[in-house]
Amino acid sequence: MTETTHTQPTPPRRGAKDRSPEFRLAVNALNGLWQDMFHDAFAYRPLSRMRRDGPVVRQLPLRLRERAVWAPHAVVIFGALIAMYTSMEGNGGSDLTQLITGVLSLTAVLLTLARPVGAFWASMAATLIGTVIGSDFDDWPWIPGAFVTHVIVLTVVALRTRPRIAAWMWGITALYSLFAETFFSSRYLNYDYYSANTGPMLTVAAFVLLSVSVWQIRRSAQREVTAQQTVTEHERSKRTLLEERTTIARELHDVVAHHMSVVAIQAEAAPYRVENPPPELEQAFATIRENAVAALTELRRVLGVVRAEDYEAPDAPQPTLADLDSLLANVREAGLTVEKAVTGAVRELPQGVELSAYRIVQEALSNTLRHAPGATARVEIGYVLGGLGLRIVNGPSPEVTLVKSTHGAGHGITGMRERVTMLNGEMTTGETEDGGYEVTVFLPVASASEDDA
Repeated sequence: MTETTHTQPTPPRRGAKDRSPEFRLAVNALNGLWQDMFHDAFAYRPLSRMRRDGPVVRQLPLRLRERAVWAPHAVVIFGALIAMYTSMEGNGGSDLTQLITGVLSLTAVLLTLARPVGAFWASMAATLIGTVIGSDFDDWPWIPGAFVTHVIVLTVVALRTRPRIAAWMWGITALYSLFAETFFSSRYLNYDYYSANTGPMLTVAAFVLLSVSVWQIRRSAQREVTAQQTVTEHERSKRTLLEERTTIARELHDVVAHHMSVVAIQAEAAPYRVENPPPELEQAFATIRENAVAALTELRRVLGVVRAEDYEAPDAPQPTLADLDSLLANVREAGLTVEKAVTGAVRELPQGVELSAYRIVQEALSNTLRHAPGATARVEIGYVLGGLGLRIVNGPSPEVTLVKSTHGAGHGITGMRERVTMLNGEMTTGETEDGGYEVTVFLPVASASEDDA
């Protein structure tokens, strides 16, 4: 018969993860207090100068801008002098005592220029020393000089640090005030208990710190919104660019597919136009046709990548400059007075160039209808030796509007630039002297001799 011994299992120790949420919250708060107010208390954080391109400095004359950037430092120094004067005048002790309290107040405020959290502790120390060595004061536990000094220090430190540090400073100030008022009033005060100024100090400190914290939170939120708007605008520009490139790719597909289809058909029909063609010629045309069909297949595959789900291939061929008169007739029916002028010898250009030229004119006139209602427009087309020149200009809108012109801010300008860049052309846009808008484009076209070369 064997005897079995049962041992009671040892309960596992409770780790940090098993603690209650309240305990973890308290631990995190104490860790934050230690990190903010003790560990990095005397970290060197010099006060930055104002930006020269800031909203205030850039409005000043050029000679004053170099000095105006030091305005925050000048304000702090002025506050330090006020604190020093108040401490010396508010302490009724000897000259040495007044000098000590004045220097302590001056040091505490000036310390905010380099070590803001350390300046808070310096102000607390100056308050305690000034209270101990001072005499003939009527307020407790904040004598007049210490009151002014501490409020200035709280304001500057709150402006230079996070809102959480402002909360810690108010809590430590309140703890010191209540402790000094409760345990040391009978030793240092010779008057009634209700002359203590803990309430006014905590009220003023709370108002100052709360105002500064709200301002800081609002400024931080504005910076975040501005950064987010910048990112959003950048992403919108990228998306617009991709959309325009996709549109151009779809249109050029129709142009290239048409030419490749013609090549394939002519390569297939060419052997039948020659009586008894040699086998080498038949094989050459068969190879041409196979390559043309393969190119069409690959082209359709590439287009499938950039085609939207709702994209439908056009039934009619892509437009050219020969269709420009019908476009002008349509915009005239929409209420736009437009003229056309053609210079140079009109000739047939590559279909990609003519399509891009047509789309550029179309978009420029659409912008005129949207942004300059009632204005007149003029389309100039110049056939020159090296390519094609376009100039679309409109006059100012006769309608008075308070809305700022958005010419060049939409997708149309981006699409025009993409088409011009694709053809290695040049494009300039801008407002005219009379308040209108002008788009000038040059699309290079290789001559026949260059193509042969």
